[in-house]
Amino acid sequence: MGLPKVNTPEYRLELPSTDEEILYRPFLVKEEKLLLIAQETGDEVSIINAVKNIVQACILNQNIEIDTMALFDLEYIFLNLRAKSVGETVQLKVKCPDDEKTMVEVEVFLPDVKVVVGEGHTNRIELTEDMLLEMTYPRFDLVTQMKKTYGDLSDIEMSFHMMADCMAVLYHGEEEYDMMDHSHQEKLDFLDGLTQDQFMKMQQFFDTSPKLSHEIEIHNPKTKKKSKLKLEGMQSFF
Repeated sequence: MGLPKVNTPEYRLELPSTDEEILYRPFLVKEEKLLLIAQETGDEVSIINAVKNIVQACILNQNIEIDTMALFDLEYIFLNLRAKSVGETVQLKVKCPDDEKTMVEVEVFLPDVKVVVGEGHTNRIELTEDMLLEMTYPRFDLVTQMKKTYGDLSDIEMSFHMMADCMAVLYHGEEEYDMMDHSHQEKLDFLDGLTQDQFMKMQQFFDTSPKLSHEIEIHNPKTKKKSKLKLEGMQSFF
């Protein structure tokens, strides 16, 4: 007679981007091993793929497409998975903002971490009076592909490729251009032709895009000063 399987609890969670409810279970030892092995390699793409595989295994809905999911949705799911699987609190070492050198340990309650949208955020960018660009959020498959293809580029060069790949639809007067119908190089050329002001509007889209965010208060034991620190992105909580 084979050994019985241990029943796992099920939880519900709303996706920040759509408010769609998903059903998930905690990750198991076999899935945590995937992440630990990837972390040992130190390879960012391997870690991202491990996170994807764990989320995919733990989501019980049949209609969820992980590859085309907005990256902040995936990170939010994984953070909640971690809270239910390992523990709702995590100990972090952070640098005190007041002197930029003293390291202190803080405790973060993961359920308090939310996806926050920046002030004035919009995905519809008015480039001119008759030209409007609609943007889409970075998807999991896009981010992993960019890491593989452009991983050796500088952060500035990488941001240009990200902007190009996140352009969805261009409206010019009565004309509508599906950016998926145009090559990556065409989109890069389009970016090169923008004015500084137009480019900054596009940058503002990314700066204010939804992201995991949580503010903590820090007490510097050396200076005795208290200050606030904002943690952003999944990497800040591990």
